[in-house]
Amino acid sequence: MYQPTNKMKQQDENREVTKALVKVSKALITVSVLFAVCIIVVIVTLIVPTGHLPGKDSQKINGRSDQPVTIPSTEASAGTTPRPIPADAWKAPNDNTIPAGKDGEMIKYGRELVAHTARYFGPQGSIAKITNGMNCQNCHLDAGSRLFGNNYASFIASYPKLSNRSGRVEQPEERIAECFERSLAGKVPNPSSKEIQAMLAYMKWIGKDVKKGQKLFGNATEKLAFMDQAADPAKGKEVFMMKCQSCHGANGEGLLNADKKTYANPPLWGKHSYNDGAGMYRLTNFAGFVKNNMPYGASYHSPQLTDEEAWNVGAFVNSQPRPHKDQQHDWKDLKKKPIDFPFGPYADQFSEKQHKYGPFKPIKDAQKQASIIKS
Repeated sequence: MYQPTNKMKQQDENREVTKALVKVSKALITVSVLFAVCIIVVIVTLIVPTGHLPGKDSQKINGRSDQPVTIPSTEASAGTTPRPIPADAWKAPNDNTIPAGKDGEMIKYGRELVAHTARYFGPQGSIAKITNGMNCQNCHLDAGSRLFGNNYASFIASYPKLSNRSGRVEQPEERIAECFERSLAGKVPNPSSKEIQAMLAYMKWIGKDVKKGQKLFGNATEKLAFMDQAADPAKGKEVFMMKCQSCHGANGEGLLNADKKTYANPPLWGKHSYNDGAGMYRLTNFAGFVKNNMPYGASYHSPQLTDEEAWNVGAFVNSQPRPHKDQQHDWKDLKKKPIDFPFGPYADQFSEKQHKYGPFKPIKDAQKQASIIKS
């Protein structure tokens, strides 16, 4: 019988060792490559904020990718903690309280007009073509029923009232007319029309349990604490890019619905946005609004922006071009002009820039001091 020699056995053993070494080497190379990839992923994650990897930033509304990619700093990405909602916070009435019959139909029609204003009064409106294409609901969320969403809780209860802006006592329909001229940057419908009366009926129902002068938690928009420094549009741009442009467009142009008549997400600047006479053009209003409602999914209980981010993104948005409204006849009593109204003249010595971006505390303190001296 054939028996292998010792030399042949040694050669076989050497071949087996060589094969084992090759396998080990391949395994080590694979592990090294995977480790290197992991290190690269960690480094990229630390440098580039989530949601802004190259190739994603350049995706624009309507498929355009012709704008340069700018990588924001991570400075504006700090989170916030949940806030409890008081038990006595304002809540909109339930739909089951809408009465039957003609009164109920008017309330429902009013809500429809608030929610989808552009269908009826936009550039392709079915009733009149007199507005920029935005809806009342874009600034009064959930048709004016959301906590700190610029709601209508105390709207009807506060009228008639003296308007410091116009200097005369106004009725609620006059205030609605001002919104058509300013926030919707358009013309005023007939105040006695069925549509305006339906809006009033809806707003009356929304605030049916609110008394004149009643203090409500969650009414209108939250008033944020003033910062010690001015709001910074440059930092606000970073916030906008990280948390706003995916819905409102890289150029603030908004996103149209499939019908191309109405907006799914409203424009924040440009010819179809609110003009510089609108309430949202005042920074204290804008900052309080976005703090509690933006980006999508945010609420008073679960805000997604810090106060500073809210101030700064408001400064950025309101630094962008938009339609102008002649306001030379507004605020004739300069002492009653709001501290964040961005157009002079003023009763104080602070600049238009400071009245627009802050810091607001020195202006407020000066007003208080002036009132003390006067008294």
